[in-house]
Amino acid sequence: MRIDELFLSGRPLLSFEFFPPKDAAGEAQLMQAVDELRPLNPDFVSITRTGGGTPPTLDLTLRVQRELGFLSMAHMTCAGYTAEEMGGYLDALWDGGGHNVLALRGDPPAGQSTFQATDGGFAYANDLVAFARARHDFCIGVAGYPEGHPQSLNPERDLENLKKKVDAGATFVVTQLFFDNADFYRWRDGAAKMGIDVPLVAGIMPILSVGQIKRFVMMCGAKIPQPLLLQLESLESDPVAVAAAGVEHARRQCEDLLANGVSGLHFYTLNRSKATALIGQVLQRK
Repeated sequence: MRIDELFLSGRPLLSFEFFPPKDAAGEAQLMQAVDELRPLNPDFVSITRTGGGTPPTLDLTLRVQRELGFLSMAHMTCAGYTAEEMGGYLDALWDGGGHNVLALRGDPPAGQSTFQATDGGFAYANDLVAFARARHDFCIGVAGYPEGHPQSLNPERDLENLKKKVDAGATFVVTQLFFDNADFYRWRDGAAKMGIDVPLVAGIMPILSVGQIKRFVMMCGAKIPQPLLLQLESLESDPVAVAAAGVEHARRQCEDLLANGVSGLHFYTLNRSKATALIGQVLQRK
């Protein structure tokens, strides 16, 4: 099954993102989260390239699909791999029954501010998209940035780069997390003007703690709307209240996105289920 085929129904898709656990405790937490989110019937799940690199990502992607019955998508990044190595990983994924890939450039190594392509590898995500498309008949998703990629010179150049990925063979886009829907709508309009006509899936991450969200904002460049930031900081001494406010904001985000024709909602779960389950249950009752 290909993810892009699911968009043909015309309904918004629901998906969750997980990462490969580093140890037995992490694996237990992940399996518990997956089990608790099962009643929401996600259309697909994605597995990030973390926790040791591509092999764990492939293993978990195929395991979740084979043993747990979720259509799964593996994250593949240019960072750290030659074309030959990537070809082997793509072959292993395809042969194992994994036909969905999220093609990413990847982040610079820790301590470095700029990305350097691996010798014999790929410099840009659109190169990886074209390579994967030629290797097998994958369904390929790519990343989008409603507030612009942190290293992009301006929004128009960022959308030009997204268009290159779509032209290379990407069939849908999953966005970086964002907290202000106005940014998404502005970006969606810009993408349409650029001729990008594939489904655009909104990336949602419920805020569970002030410290957590400040770290994520520093890493990805997303901004927190001033009223929400002031609310969270006023509640910082009460973790339960912060989490409740974060979940409520995400719920309102999702309702507004659905009312305005979003192609899908993609939850960054951090391998936890409570916040995503609460939002999903509310949305299912609408």
